[in-house]
Amino acid sequence: MNTDTNYYKNLIVWQRSMDLVEETYRLINFLPSDERFALADQMRRSAVSIVSNIAEGAGRKTQNDFIQFLSIARGSKYELETQILICVRLNYFNEEQSGLALQLCSEIGKMLNSLIKKLTVS
Repeated sequence: MNTDTNYYKNLIVWQRSMDLVEETYRLINFLPSDERFALADQMRRSAVSIVSNIAEGAGRKTQNDFIQFLSIARGSKYELETQILICVRLNYFNEEQSGLALQLCSEIGKMLNSLIKKLTVS
């Protein structure tokens, strides 16, 4: 494992996940007030979980630990993506408004899959 304490900040998947956190918080502003404490809270937690698990995994001592945390991040990515799609179906925001967040989810998912595969083979 990398011993540089800032290693995770150099990972593009972490950087893009930070972008997704920002975009998620922007989207939450479109939710009706009765969803601000339910769905909004779930979305915030899912988005923050993605980037946090990447960072925590990078800070662990073993490669297997890192893979486990990347897998948790991937699960949170699926969770957030589903919550965004729910919001679109409920007309809280449209496909144009959610486009960047869904694009980031797709991109992050591919990067997580690639990184997990690379670490698993190593």
